[in-house]
Amino acid sequence: MTSQQGLKRGLSARHIRFMALGSAIGTGLFYGSASAIQMAGPAVLLAYLIGGAAVFMVMRALGEMAVHNPVSGSFGEYASTYLGPMAGFVLGWTYAFEMIIVCIADVTAFGIYMGFWFPEVPRWIWVLGIVFLIGALNLCNVKVFGETEFWLSLLKVGAIVAMIVAGLGLLLFGVNLSGSGETVSSISNLWSHGGFMPNGIGGLIACFAVVMFAFGGIEIIGITAGEAKDPQHTIPQAINSVPLRILLFYVLTLFVLMSLFPWSQITKANSPFVQIFSSLGLPWAAALLNVVVISAAVSAINSDVFGAGRIMYGLAQQGQAPAAFSQLSRQGVPWMTVLVMGVALLLGVWLNYRIPENVFMVIASIATFATVWVWLMILLTQVAMRRKMSREDAAQLKFPVPFWPYAPAAAIVFMLFIFGVLGYFPDNRIALIVGAGWVVLLIAAYRIWGKPGSAKRPEHSPPTHR
Repeated sequence: MTSQQGLKRGLSARHIRFMALGSAIGTGLFYGSASAIQMAGPAVLLAYLIGGAAVFMVMRALGEMAVHNPVSGSFGEYASTYLGPMAGFVLGWTYAFEMIIVCIADVTAFGIYMGFWFPEVPRWIWVLGIVFLIGALNLCNVKVFGETEFWLSLLKVGAIVAMIVAGLGLLLFGVNLSGSGETVSSISNLWSHGGFMPNGIGGLIACFAVVMFAFGGIEIIGITAGEAKDPQHTIPQAINSVPLRILLFYVLTLFVLMSLFPWSQITKANSPFVQIFSSLGLPWAAALLNVVVISAAVSAINSDVFGAGRIMYGLAQQGQAPAAFSQLSRQGVPWMTVLVMGVALLLGVWLNYRIPENVFMVIASIATFATVWVWLMILLTQVAMRRKMSREDAAQLKFPVPFWPYAPAAAIVFMLFIFGVLGYFPDNRIALIVGAGWVVLLIAAYRIWGKPGSAKRPEHSPPTHR
């Protein structure tokens, strides 16, 4: 097994577009939205709009760099080039950390979803099973991975569109909840139970910790550049569809759900999608949606393992990770990184065995720190790249960030605001402590390790994986 041939370009525009959808529609929407709704009430719609706008700017910043220089190491390599090797080291390993933490949250959600049908089976058993399944999938040829992600994402998208259409139909005709004539499905549910912002501005701010977790992983679009057949066209297409996905799959979906069912009755016992249709007296719809949310969790875990593997491969190529991480199987897959991710996910099995009640929110808040740190570093890297460019070079960019420099600056301020949110609310403070400790540990490791990656590849040299 050698890395001489490099990663294989087996991902088509169809694969990348649906991988982008898969990363945007996952556990954060199907399960985490319940916590966000409890904190902010219907005002959570504003949080998804604001957070979505900031994430779009991150994606445009990443897109500008990925189209300019499509490499397997993606933003880790860009940070090394424009901010210095230590920045690339910290960013790359924090992204791998993010994927591990997000994966643990996703496998936890998978176990919760399976409890809908098998409440007597311990959750950790389901978590262990899914870890082995995803590990096997990621050892296959990248085209197999792309096809799997395509069909899982297609199922999610189709189900959400069908749910929106069915939900709007129920709203149009007005439906009484089963067993009670007290509550009718109506848009008035958005303001009839304590107002549109029942917990005030504090509730709206608090929910950002969960809302930003929901968008985590969407940066995988940039990582696919190293295995995309035509990154100059596929990456911009995937990124420019982000605003529509946010409006349709988050805002419109939750608008319909909270109109169908009083937000105050949504709990964290299961996915709010399943709860609501079960409460509406449609058990078959609830069972069908449980299949969908399970597929969403599998899709999200699949993408997370892929993303972490490729970023660790890029770090190894730069000398910022053990050389074993750059070894490829005959299928062109960095098998060692998949193995490491699988072993790390066994922590999720243990956590679900030890603290099944609290594990999701603790893990989600830590994942939010790692996610927002990665986004902040991507934004700062893009700013550094622009500052090193002449005006003529910047004018030649094929996919430039819009509203430069004001929009990226606003997105940077917003990311710093999210760190403030994590530090202010006691329930999320552990995320800031763990996250800050992780960054300090990485800086120390970089200095002790002897400053790896100092001989990184020049910016304009041809990528070795081609």
